[in-house]
Amino acid sequence: MKRRFLLTASLLSCSLVSAADPIHIGGRRELFVDHFLIEKLSGTQLQLHAPRDEGIAFKFDAPWEGGFSGYASIVRIGDKLRAYYRGKPVANKDGSDDEVTCCAESEDGIHWTRPDVGAYEVQGTSKNNVVLMKAQQVTHNFSPFLDSKPGVASDERFKAFGGTMQGGGLMAYKSADGLHWEKMAEAPVITKEMVPYKYMFDSQNVPFWSAAEKKYLCYYRVFEDGIRRIVRSESDDFLKWSAPVLLKYRNPDMEAPIEHLYTNQTSPYFRAPHLYVSIAARFMPGRRVLTDEQAAAIKVNPGYFKDTSDAIFMTTRPVEGVTHAGFYDRTFLEGFIRGGIGAQNWVSRTNYPALNVVQTGPAEMSVYVNQDYAQPTAHLRRYSMRLDGFASLHSGYAGGHMITKPLVFTGRELSLNFSTSAAGGVKVGVEDVDGKSLPGFSLEDCQMQIGNELDRKVTWKSGTDVSAVSGKPVRLRFSMKDADIYSFQFTE
Repeated sequence: MKRRFLLTASLLSCSLVSAADPIHIGGRRELFVDHFLIEKLSGTQLQLHAPRDEGIAFKFDAPWEGGFSGYASIVRIGDKLRAYYRGKPVANKDGSDDEVTCCAESEDGIHWTRPDVGAYEVQGTSKNNVVLMKAQQVTHNFSPFLDSKPGVASDERFKAFGGTMQGGGLMAYKSADGLHWEKMAEAPVITKEMVPYKYMFDSQNVPFWSAAEKKYLCYYRVFEDGIRRIVRSESDDFLKWSAPVLLKYRNPDMEAPIEHLYTNQTSPYFRAPHLYVSIAARFMPGRRVLTDEQAAAIKVNPGYFKDTSDAIFMTTRPVEGVTHAGFYDRTFLEGFIRGGIGAQNWVSRTNYPALNVVQTGPAEMSVYVNQDYAQPTAHLRRYSMRLDGFASLHSGYAGGHMITKPLVFTGRELSLNFSTSAAGGVKVGVEDVDGKSLPGFSLEDCQMQIGNELDRKVTWKSGTDVSAVSGKPVRLRFSMKDADIYSFQFTE
């Protein structure tokens, strides 16, 4: 299933960027998820791709888990994946002692098991997968990550945030193994006094180390004018944090709507860490789908079926050392993961994505989604995509082209992640900033690229070597027919 986004004529005719201000992409992988590099589109458009439903990953069916489990994070640790999530079998106040932080593990992202952590006794047994409990409301929304900061201490290899407004704010935790956790400070490090909003913190608050910005970032939830919004704070040491910045939304075709975003799930994309991907839960309060009879049939808790939600896709990125932290790019306003067939998918607080997209096969990545919330069938579900396959630069059978803004790359070869039909194809021309083809690298010199590959080296009559124009301001012209380009990268 594919969904298209068309640009207005005003954007198609936008003026050229000054050659004095080219975008330095170096050897980064660049995805077609926004208009950051795009100057002009003709017969082409950016197209969002819906992930494929791969079924239930695992059920929240341990006695200390249940229908109110959620706020999951998927963390890659070497060759293994570990899921962290709230276990909660009953509906009661946020931060109650019924909330515990659980984990599950997988070698392939498909088959999951619960390790016997043995850290706590829960419901009369220490044979359980609980990694944290009775921790000052922290287990309501505990959000761990593997700290990739160079030189991080071994006992701080894992870090996490958790906490609520009622508990005073976000508590910082550390761990050597991600299973046994301790506080980094006795008091919250992002406090409710620091955040100038009436409500805050009561969903998943997501921290990470940014290799692109060389600092810790945290994206978290507040209420602004009664709407669930996202703010961002920064830190050099994970203990002292800046005041929050309220993020706005940008769409190149229209004023982006201000919608309730319950969780933001913002994280660096693992194949392009300069790009932060957000697969957020869009909440539609009061948008009721089910009748009382339908709700009773699926045994949903009576307080959790009079709203609905889905998942959306956004991005945000730092650019050449200057962060664009003030907004999310909402090129795609439509739903990314829609509720599935059946009443169970149209209740309150279901379809909430887990934090992080992870690789689950040679050509595949996955995102996990909390579904059947407040029901006996509550579970985490897996959705798959091709690598880099959130969206693409797309052209239909009639064909078209795209011209980039002036950019500077480093590398010897140009690699494409692309697919075509048997009748389609892709060519790439390299031009100077005024649009004149560079000798040996014109569209006419380029060999037609046909097929479906993650890493196809573009070839011109002279071969694949583009080092002669490396480090110089150029434009790329992508000419294509019945094709999708997901990403490109200049490599050595």
